[in-house]
Amino acid sequence: METLTNYWECDLNAIPENTKSIINEYLLTLKLMNYAETTVIKYRKILERFFTECTVPLDEMTSNDAREWLTAFASDKKPGTIRQVLTALTSFCQFCKDEGYINGMIVKKYWLPRLPEPIPDYLNVQEYARVKQAADALPLPERSLIVFLLSSGCRGLEISNLNIGDVNFEQNIAEVKGNRNRKRYVRFSEECASLLEEYLKTRSGDASEPLFLNTLGKRIRPQGIYDMTKKLGYNAGLKGLTPRCCRNTTLRLRVEELLNLNGFKTSNQDGTLYVSKADLKRSGFELIS
Repeated sequence: METLTNYWECDLNAIPENTKSIINEYLLTLKLMNYAETTVIKYRKILERFFTECTVPLDEMTSNDAREWLTAFASDKKPGTIRQVLTALTSFCQFCKDEGYINGMIVKKYWLPRLPEPIPDYLNVQEYARVKQAADALPLPERSLIVFLLSSGCRGLEISNLNIGDVNFEQNIAEVKGNRNRKRYVRFSEECASLLEEYLKTRSGDASEPLFLNTLGKRIRPQGIYDMTKKLGYNAGLKGLTPRCCRNTTLRLRVEELLNLNGFKTSNQDGTLYVSKADLKRSGFELIS
């Protein structure tokens, strides 16, 4: 992540001052709406590239100008990347329209490409066991984080934002804060609680301190958590282990456990989650088509 003091400000000389002022007003609005720092930086970089390469002044720009740039940009990009760029540009154009800087939408929502159906991103039982075994060999700080990740189903950003005071060991719950400072409560296992308590014996215990630190003794960032899980996956002989994969695995296991307790058939031979309509109807679930 960048370390700029004002990460929401664009300072490229290649962009006209008037356009740059509007971009900075938009980015500041995102910050004040509690958008994540990573999101604001990502949108800033997209806008900087767009207005550096598409040199038509904003008040004179047409949909054809934007479409011409997008066609050149998208020639070697994946649908997910194109969709991400279009989402940022659409959001910026909507802001400009609402504020009266442009008369109509320059970038159209219907330009968004359809994404292919995502491949299930979770571990099977054998892979989960290998990851747990590999985690047992980690130093206590890293092991505590990984077990918390697998136990709570938190996102990397939520774990990064945790302070010691956010953890309640009496009930084994933590108050986590994610995008836009939205808060929620998550539960973690007894194993995780034991590891955290042992780990915190080596810390000052100040409730305002970060719960998890990096090797420099500072708050671990989402990228650091990502790198840690990738390395753990490598040690376990797995490719593509990420915090998102760990989160999906935790949620899947919890859903399966809950449904199995109610006598549902929850898996096919290929390991995919399955619940029959008959089981849903019998349990009183409302079917949504």
